[in-house]
Amino acid sequence: MPALAIDLQGHRGARGLLPENTLPAFAHALAIGVTTLELDCAITKDGIVVVSHDSILNPDITRGPDGAWLAQDGPPIRQLTYNELQRYDVGRIKPGSAYAARFPRQQAVAGARIPRLADVFALARKAGNDTVRFNIETKLSPLHPERTAPPGEFARTLIKLIIKEKMERRATIQSFDWRTLAIVQQEAPEISTAYLTAQQSFTDNILASQTESPWMPGMHVSQFGGSIPRLVKAAGGAVWSPSYTEVSAESVKEAQALGLKVVVWTVNDEADMRRMIAWGVDGIISDYPDLLRKVAGGQSIALPAATPVND
Repeated sequence: MPALAIDLQGHRGARGLLPENTLPAFAHALAIGVTTLELDCAITKDGIVVVSHDSILNPDITRGPDGAWLAQDGPPIRQLTYNELQRYDVGRIKPGSAYAARFPRQQAVAGARIPRLADVFALARKAGNDTVRFNIETKLSPLHPERTAPPGEFARTLIKLIIKEKMERRATIQSFDWRTLAIVQQEAPEISTAYLTAQQSFTDNILASQTESPWMPGMHVSQFGGSIPRLVKAAGGAVWSPSYTEVSAESVKEAQALGLKVVVWTVNDEADMRRMIAWGVDGIISDYPDLLRKVAGGQSIALPAATPVND
């Protein structure tokens, strides 16, 4: 009997184990064995695509050139050149922070820096892994347009790099800001897209209680009877990526009946992983790819090869 297939994604590399969105975290995920490296990107003042979840320097994970923790939000990455950005250390969570309490197993890596996306591609090549995929989120928001490049510039800069690196068949561009996804689908249809959705206090791009959403101009879930899968399908999506807390067995089935794949984020508990697998999701994003791999292997799911990065 053939093994089942599921996309095992290491969130920000392996955030629960090593500093998020750093080369050590991605190398660890490759050594564990994942189908996809999930990551976030920003664009520097000099047009370099770098890997960062935040559009600004996050004081919970950032120390300045003097070695001291940032006292408040740092400048937007958009305002710094790549060389200026390299002065900041992101290899450790600030002790005593709420972030540190969430990830007690994360090991510090002294001197880790925000990498270029090209460095992540090079890392996979160094590992000899020519199949791992890259799920790349465009980190921008219509609520803070001053922090990032506008959607068109952001999307086109990312597309240009992916094509230059010959990764267009292995990359997916995902976003809560669907404006960038529309550009990708129109100008680089060979690159997959994934539609992130959230209805939470920190991000709500659906805005179901309203009649429009700046995250998806011209479209709103109310036009589709409140069905998010139908909204994603109408936008031209092939992948719906909701929070695992916002799906049900029924909504997964509805999406798949429409021809969508369902990739849920961010699943860190073993029981939740088992439930998502039982519901038949197509992919799971986790801060703990080691646990995800263990759970998946116990459910007769085919596991991707482990590919350590040899020095």
